[in-house]
Amino acid sequence: MSELLVAALGLDAGGTQTRWALADRDGQMLASGCVGPISGLQMSVEAGRDAVAQLLTGLARQLREQARVAAICAGVTGLGGPLEAAALALQDALAQAFELPRTAVQVHSDMEMAYRDSFEPGEGYLICAGTGSVAVYFDSQGELHRAGGRGGVLDDGGSGYWIAQQALRLIWRTEDEQPGAWRASPLAQRVFEQLGGSDWPTTRQFVYAGTRGAMGQLALAVAAAAEDDPAALDILQRAGLELARLGLALANRFGPRPVALAGRAAQLHPVIVQSLRAALPSELPLQTVDLHAHVAAARMATLKLN
Repeated sequence: MSELLVAALGLDAGGTQTRWALADRDGQMLASGCVGPISGLQMSVEAGRDAVAQLLTGLARQLREQARVAAICAGVTGLGGPLEAAALALQDALAQAFELPRTAVQVHSDMEMAYRDSFEPGEGYLICAGTGSVAVYFDSQGELHRAGGRGGVLDDGGSGYWIAQQALRLIWRTEDEQPGAWRASPLAQRVFEQLGGSDWPTTRQFVYAGTRGAMGQLALAVAAAAEDDPAALDILQRAGLELARLGLALANRFGPRPVALAGRAAQLHPVIVQSLRAALPSELPLQTVDLHAHVAAARMATLKLN
């Protein structure tokens, strides 16, 4: 173990997957990969805590062959603040899995890590559209301000979850009015193909017994239908407007600044970005970014090595 290279581990944990990166003392990347999802919300129930512990133990076992992890920085979805119970529980779980003192582990909001990968504090607004959606702004004092990010039950407009929800709502309302109409709908055909069945019990099981991540993945079927079905294209256009609303909410509060758009849901179809860009005024220039929050987290963790 002592002959292994000492490294820092960065995690970007989300509802669909968790990306990781290893960095040496100089911040150079050594390796990267991904494992299953981790959320702060899991830490409120025993089954969720057990699942997180099992995943982290497996990751620690895998990385022991590559380096000796001596510091960890994790950006995790579903956290409301650095001192809340979920963050502390995740800090303990990481320390235990990697056999580290608690002081060697930092746990932050995934949004903080994402913002640091896009802007300096006070520089701009970041809109993230993945399984969920949120816009964040870290001011020059490092205080977090946000719009959205309240989960699929309340909102998450423009996210993968929201896109799938809108599609399923439309499909089943149409079935209420015209049973069997799905056979003439490219959108419904694509969605049911991914679900594995066209009957209501299949959809019900998927929605109410499945995961947020799986729901977000269903947005891929909506995007695939967009060229053949105006209804699918309309959902994606409206997704762009929902994401624009988040950026405008922050701009109305803190003034005009550049806007960065990130997340796999935003990349589903070009019309999402087109719709978003058209809804923003010229004083809010938009750029799309490919986030590497796990890399930013790994480099932050190296501060504990030096």
